[in-house]
Amino acid sequence: MEEKEIIKEEKKETGEPIKSEPLKEMPKPKKPKHNKELESLKAENAALKDKMLRIVADSQNMRRRCEEENARIKKYEGEDLAKQILPIVDNFERAIKLDDNDLTDELSKFLSGFKMIYTNLINILEAKEIREIDCLNKEFDSNFMEAVLTDKVEGIVKNQVLEVLQKGYMYKDKLLRPAMVKVSE
Repeated sequence: MEEKEIIKEEKKETGEPIKSEPLKEMPKPKKPKHNKELESLKAENAALKDKMLRIVADSQNMRRRCEEENARIKKYEGEDLAKQILPIVDNFERAIKLDDNDLTDELSKFLSGFKMIYTNLINILEAKEIREIDCLNKEFDSNFMEAVLTDKVEGIVKNQVLEVLQKGYMYKDKLLRPAMVKVSE
């Protein structure tokens, strides 16, 4: 700082007007000498951006797939339990068929309790959207039925269900168990 002050004082003593020196222009940024290096950095940057976009897209797809899978699991969460209950329903139906409607014997009184339990069970299944496949006297549909037996009956159209050997069930819009049927030839 002392040097600057001295210069200012000398100019004051001589009486010469203080001249301002022209400002030097700011140096322009130097052009890179290594264009190849710059181009390789640009290519590497583009590759990293592409890789980042792919990773973001993959993570979005993974999240979407997980959400769809969770929704599907929630929609059909009772499927396993329903499959385990269906044989019990079948056994109740077999027991109820034993009733000969003679309400005086002990068996009928016993089976009337079975009928109440069976009715409650069917109501619960229907509330959970588990419903029986209606197939008796309908055309055979291999998507919902399994032909176990065939029989030739006159006056009956070919591929018509003659008898349901085991009921089939749907759970919402999904086949839970195909019906086992006897079909006409």
